[in-house]
Amino acid sequence: EEHPVLDAATTYAAWQRAWATTLDVNLVGPANVMFCAGRRMAASGGGVIVGVSSRGAFRGEPDTPAYGASKAGLNSLSQSLAQALAPAGVVVGVVAPGFVETDMAAAVLAGPRGDAIRGDSPFGRVATVDEVAEAVLFFTQPNAKWCTGSIIDCNGASYLSIIDCNG
Repeated sequence: EEHPVLDAATTYAAWQRAWATTLDVNLVGPANVMFCAGRRMAASGGGVIVGVSSRGAFRGEPDTPAYGASKAGLNSLSQSLAQALAPAGVVVGVVAPGFVETDMAAAVLAGPRGDAIRGDSPFGRVATVDEVAEAVLFFTQPNAKWCTGSIIDCNGASYLSIIDCNG
């Protein structure tokens, strides 16, 4: 469902529906999975949980504010769980990509905004799925344990923030 913007045509009911749906998909669903997986991993001596966020959590999303807010919430949830689950040997990290070449993004990238989106990165393109997967795989490496609670902002320099690997 499209997220309504703050204009005169947007009803409060549409605004509420968009927020409820977006938060359910991007925050409540992952929270439930993290709860179940984290509990099981903690009981079995450890594991790795990786959330997939978005650069929108950092830079805002004026056309889809619930999306940006939900991804910021996922970042905070993941960092909270990283602290809570570390004593049980569970690593929790987040990868926050920008635009990625996926079926979901194909129409936007082929449309009038496509060149501008690709131009956001000095590479002149968007990420591939494999490039984002490499960032996810990083958290599964034994030597990445000290990066629990970190967010890898994986966006080809289309938006710059700090990678915080502070354990």
